[in-house]
Amino acid sequence: MIHLSPRLAAVAALVRPGAHVVDVGTDHAMIPVWLIQTGISDCVLATDIHPGPLENAASMVEKTKTGNKIRLLLTDGLTGIDPEGWDTVILAGMGGETMVSILSAAPWARGQIQLILEPQSKKAVLRRYLIENGWRIDCERLTEDAGHIYPILTAQAGQAPAYTQAELHLGLLEQIGGDPLFGAYLDKMRTQAVKAAPYDPAAAALLGEYGKIKRRRRPCRL
Repeated sequence: MIHLSPRLAAVAALVRPGAHVVDVGTDHAMIPVWLIQTGISDCVLATDIHPGPLENAASMVEKTKTGNKIRLLLTDGLTGIDPEGWDTVILAGMGGETMVSILSAAPWARGQIQLILEPQSKKAVLRRYLIENGWRIDCERLTEDAGHIYPILTAQAGQAPAYTQAELHLGLLEQIGGDPLFGAYLDKMRTQAVKAAPYDPAAAALLGEYGKIKRRRRPCRL
């Protein structure tokens, strides 16, 4: 059994049993192999835009003897994929803008696919795209790996609730606010806003919103 890093393990844990998965930007195919080895999935398509990572994936698949259940495809995002038969798409370890570009080029995904997303940057751009294009974010959680905190979310077709500007950056508070890592994540986001506030009015406004959230979370002292 291969071992996943805490970040990849948190992503893989959101795959529903029996799912047929497309892992975009698979790199070493760690998640596909883990899904097959654990029996969570019996059919995974692992894609990458670059030949090098796909060669790494091929080596991992061969080493773990999972090639009968994992198919490898050199392609850009979700292009060139037959949509029939797939119900889950994983996009992990890439920027939010890249995810938006991939999803925008694959309208077939909306309505039949569960998304599992782990954006490394531009989270607000990704969340705004999703809620403005017929996706509802069902679950948000945080995971810590090597001193960094990563947001992970799932989405499927549906009507999204209203988000504040701060929630576009942090996640919907009713979903993410109770996460044990949320306090540390909020502090991290506040630190970023502090650095940007002197030359970015939007960051300054966010800093104020983060401060309000921080004060609301502070326990009362009797």
